[in-house]
Amino acid sequence: MAAKQKILIVDDDNNIAELISLYLTKECFDTKIVNDGEEALQAFETYSPNLILLDLMLPGIDGYQVCREVRTKSNIPIIMLSAKGEIFDKVLGLELGADDYMMKPFDSKELVARVKAVLRRYQPVKAEEPASDIKCVKYTDLVINLSNYSVLYRGEQVDMPPKELELLYFLASSPNQVFTREQLLDHIWGYEYIGDTRTVDVHVKRLREKIKDHANWSLATVWGIGYKFEVRE
Repeated sequence: MAAKQKILIVDDDNNIAELISLYLTKECFDTKIVNDGEEALQAFETYSPNLILLDLMLPGIDGYQVCREVRTKSNIPIIMLSAKGEIFDKVLGLELGADDYMMKPFDSKELVARVKAVLRRYQPVKAEEPASDIKCVKYTDLVINLSNYSVLYRGEQVDMPPKELELLYFLASSPNQVFTREQLLDHIWGYEYIGDTRTVDVHVKRLREKIKDHANWSLATVWGIGYKFEVRE
């Protein structure tokens, strides 16, 4: 029997945390609840969760700082939760490395669906998967493998959260094809994302910080439209 996937729930409102735990337990997840940022960082080390549901407004160390600390050690999926709905909060959370962002109050079915969707994207390929099924694109000094969620750039492994890697793979799989921000949201997120198309811009910005333009290829902006993975002869 496969082990249950573990979800760390970080929220100072214990009623909300217990309700989230109930939703996830019904879907056969194992959950652990903590109520502040310091506890969250300890539980990250001891509980070894598969995903973190992280409230932003926490006593002591806030959710932003927890996200920063976790990202220095791991690319574990993080979904931020907040009663704040301003675009600034969403963009800041994404820039810090969150994989998704939900505003309170949220629908229980949507929360569970997002948890499952993020976890699906994060799962590495099984060892017995046939080589023919491996999804991988290669360019000079760049190898993007979607099957095991790895990126090799100039011979070095580059760590990145699942959505960044998926976005890079999607663009690189269709060289020189232009995609609008709306198309990228639809393809990468796979559901109606609560936010706006600036989400794509944030992820592209983070990719460019890690993957610099090459003489043979680049992650190019098509002004007024969107982005493309430009390949030059």
